[in-house]
Amino acid sequence: MKKLLSLLALAALLPVSANADVLKNVNLKGDIQTITSDVNHNMVVAVDPITGENVKNYNEGTSVRVLAGLSADLVEDVTANLMFQYANVWGNDVSTGKTVNQYWNDVRLVEANVVLHNLFCCLEATVGRQFYGDEDSAVMYIGPNHYNAEFNGLTNSLDAAKVTYGDDVKALTLIAGRIKMVDDDLVDPTIVVDEVDATLIGGDFKLNLTDALKLQAYAYNFSDMKFTDHTVFPALVYPVDGNGGFYGAKLGFDGEAVRMAAEYARNYGFRNGLFKENKDTGHMVKVDLATDIKAVTARGAFLYANEGFWALGNYTPGLLIGHRLGGDIFDYSNNGVAMFNLGFDVKPADKWTVSLDGYSFQDHRMDHSSTWEGDVTVKYAHNEYVELFAGAGYAKYTSWDGTDYNRDNYNKDNVKGQLGMLIKF
Repeated sequence: MKKLLSLLALAALLPVSANADVLKNVNLKGDIQTITSDVNHNMVVAVDPITGENVKNYNEGTSVRVLAGLSADLVEDVTANLMFQYANVWGNDVSTGKTVNQYWNDVRLVEANVVLHNLFCCLEATVGRQFYGDEDSAVMYIGPNHYNAEFNGLTNSLDAAKVTYGDDVKALTLIAGRIKMVDDDLVDPTIVVDEVDATLIGGDFKLNLTDALKLQAYAYNFSDMKFTDHTVFPALVYPVDGNGGFYGAKLGFDGEAVRMAAEYARNYGFRNGLFKENKDTGHMVKVDLATDIKAVTARGAFLYANEGFWALGNYTPGLLIGHRLGGDIFDYSNNGVAMFNLGFDVKPADKWTVSLDGYSFQDHRMDHSSTWEGDVTVKYAHNEYVELFAGAGYAKYTSWDGTDYNRDNYNKDNVKGQLGMLIKF
């Protein structure tokens, strides 16, 4: 049955010649993520001008996202990838459910591409709708997010052509395409739904200097860009003239006892012209350090981004503040961010991992009192495909002038808890 469904899907969306020997090495792939979150939080991002109600900062309830697809060899050195997604919030449907056609209207195509292997004997080309980047990247990732209650919604992808040349020492990737990303809130789509619409051209170069020391350099240019802000009504569209983007480098060391990484990224262009900058040009510095002490892994991180730094990353530090930053714009206080993190990972049993994290957040000038956050997270590996996870976080806020947000009208505890299940196949 699985192979029959695979055949029907590929025949409908990726037609091939009738005499081709199709569907070798068929593999089903995807993941199912369910997250429930409960928040007692007093911070407000905006006031809905239509209803007059406060627009809250965090989701409450249970959401589910299903990614399901297949990968198959069509002919020699040609692989096809196809993936659909469905996302929903528990309780949005009546208890009797909806019709199949109504559910089908909520299913979206997030991956539909072909991969040409051994092109010109040394290249690999991916053409079509695809994911891109590393999920832990602070600057460039387009794909499904995990362990984040605020972003367990629709997964972004891009329509592009990507070419990679690589071996055991080096890898060069060039990509060009069209991107339209939406931060979609399934619980209440009026909260924050920002669109980025642009033509993307860029590249990434990775080099293994030694077995432990690795270098990565990248640059991405966006043209014909538009930002659409749906935070308030009606939606506002901000066109950005010219070209612009970001570039940077990352140096990582992965030793037996110590792991370190340092990354620097910088914006350029847009209204200033290609590769032109002014004194307020956004830039980011990120440093990570980890070491193993018997059964405990100790971690530390520092993040600095000045006002206006913009990228397409997926770094979401903490369960509270980082989950709302979202990774794409490090603008914690409308004035950049300076973050310090200290954490510990412990494995009390074979399948269990317990993590403790403390965070300090300020604007990039670091001239006011810090906002503090403390988190505890637990992961249980049921098997190699199924994982259960839970987390609880507490944040004590200060305003940018140093006053205490937890006094007077801001006297509630700022706490969040979440439970989740992740199945990968």
